[in-house]
Amino acid sequence: MANLITVGRVAMLFGAVGMIYSRNYMLVVLAGILIAIVFAGDGIDGWVARRRGSSSRLGAVLDIAGDRVVENVLWVVFAHLHVIPVWAPLIVLSRSFTVDVMRSVALEQGKTAFGNETMARSRITHFLTASRFSRAYYGWSKGFAFFFLTLLFAWRLPGADGRFLDALYDLQAFRALVWFLVYSSVAICVIRGLPVIYDALYYLRDDPGTDEPAARERPVSTLAAERGERGTSA
Repeated sequence: MANLITVGRVAMLFGAVGMIYSRNYMLVVLAGILIAIVFAGDGIDGWVARRRGSSSRLGAVLDIAGDRVVENVLWVVFAHLHVIPVWAPLIVLSRSFTVDVMRSVALEQGKTAFGNETMARSRITHFLTASRFSRAYYGWSKGFAFFFLTLLFAWRLPGADGRFLDALYDLQAFRALVWFLVYSSVAICVIRGLPVIYDALYYLRDDPGTDEPAARERPVSTLAAERGERGTSA
């Protein structure tokens, strides 16, 4: 069920992109609402997986893939429409490719980005990348940024004259808030990626083995899960 929600989010995204390119004022506004639903669904699929006890390695990978598609497509679309500068998607895409390659190396050794088998080897990495607070904060910051960027594009269309968005986006303070959300999302994206790259270097060693100092820095819940898995296999 959770995986179906993830796939549905991606399908809804492409529907929203089609509406944006229609350049019809009402359709673009509707696309903004759909994009908000897409990002709200990011938390729903995880909740459903935990509720049903159906969390799996496939689900974790599919969730990340879905998030990447949603995020990267929107960055590219808004750059193509000249709503945001091109350097923003270039930074995000470069970070995404690098982090995902590192995560794929860890996945070969049975480690996932989140959950009991997380590849995070330090508390700071776990907090920035795997904690519910960090993931929710980053997800909602992107959601608000893309929602308001969609409405910003709608505001620039001829059909926006005299409508609610015309009065709202005429406010310089409101436009400043929109750009703050956009640039802060890019900054958070980079900040969350750096500890992942650092921790992933461990899995690039020829024989990772057991690293006791690093192990002591791991979250207690992760260590307990790993010990339980080793005990079961024995």
